[in-house]
Amino acid sequence: MDLKERNQTLKEFFDRKTVGYDDVHLAFMESKRALTDVLPDGTSKVLDLGAGTGLELIPLVERFPDVRITAADISEDILGTLKERPFADQVTYVVGDFFETDFGTEFDAMISTSALHHFAPEDKVRLYKKVYDALRPGGIFVNADKTAPDPAAQEEGFRELEEDPHRWPHMDTPLTIGAECTVLEEAGFRLLQVSPLPNANYYLYSAVRPE
Repeated sequence: MDLKERNQTLKEFFDRKTVGYDDVHLAFMESKRALTDVLPDGTSKVLDLGAGTGLELIPLVERFPDVRITAADISEDILGTLKERPFADQVTYVVGDFFETDFGTEFDAMISTSALHHFAPEDKVRLYKKVYDALRPGGIFVNADKTAPDPAAQEEGFRELEEDPHRWPHMDTPLTIGAECTVLEEAGFRLLQVSPLPNANYYLYSAVRPE
């Protein structure tokens, strides 16, 4: 399955999951709140990569009431719920494949949660370079995401995807901590923090674009 087909499969999956999405993801709110907790004071322009229904934006707006947000997601249907949030007028929407859409530039921060554990390391390097270019110098990238517990588990995920990409409606291929850190550094980031989150096998990665 090539990257374009993989992204189309993800779009179709999340288009079907609009109803009930929040019921599942409310269990991840502590991990989502952790994104905002590590952002520096004065953060005013943020891109949310894989914004979904915007649950992680609730604590963001609580801490930064005047923040301007760009919400990027592959599913326009799922962004419909975000457009009903009280802070919707502070949000600009970008719909499409992360690898092809224009994010904009000069963001203070880019955040993501439970959205990027679907891509091979070489594809992540490409994506993270795009994230790097969209940040201002000194800007921060914070990702709360699923992590493979060991290299064998990482390889098993990609092997299952290769053997039968339609075995499950939604196939995860998370990287190990070491592989994720390597990808961030290859994209140009300086790693700041890796810390466990309350949800099983979830970690918070924060990295900065050097000044």
